[in-house]
Amino acid sequence: MRVLGIDPGIAIVGFGFIDKEGHKLTPVQYGSIQTEAHTDDAFRLKQVYEAMVQLIDKYKPDAVAIEKLFFNRNVTTALTVGQARGVLMLAAVQKGLPIGEYTPLQVKQAIVGYGKAEKKQVQEMVKMFLKLSAVPKPDDVADALAVAICHAHSSGLLDKMNGAMRR
Repeated sequence: MRVLGIDPGIAIVGFGFIDKEGHKLTPVQYGSIQTEAHTDDAFRLKQVYEAMVQLIDKYKPDAVAIEKLFFNRNVTTALTVGQARGVLMLAAVQKGLPIGEYTPLQVKQAIVGYGKAEKKQVQEMVKMFLKLSAVPKPDDVADALAVAICHAHSSGLLDKMNGAMRR
């Protein structure tokens, strides 16, 4: 199963494709989509959408996992990140891909085992799970890989639960 993890944003969208075979997780490709500041939001959203469609077409994931919006004090930022999240989800849905949504708490719980883990702890665990030589940069990329790992773990649990229910 190939999972695309996404950390949504308007300036930087982190993405990470991982393959899951049994219990083994393998990184396929990861990076970021970046848009230029002081550019019209509509144009930036178009850039994010088009770049994501190209990535989906190239790496052909089986599922998409995206981080749920964590509402902070900056309402303007929350709105633009929400808009970016919307176009990213649209790109996935138009390709017929199922989408898993995870809160930052759920991701931290799945990766570190503790929902209030520090960002650095999550990054180190991503590095370890995927056997990377360094923590991916910028932070958004490591966050996207963490979301993908969370989904891979969650889908494994769902498979086990569904198998047990069939018996």
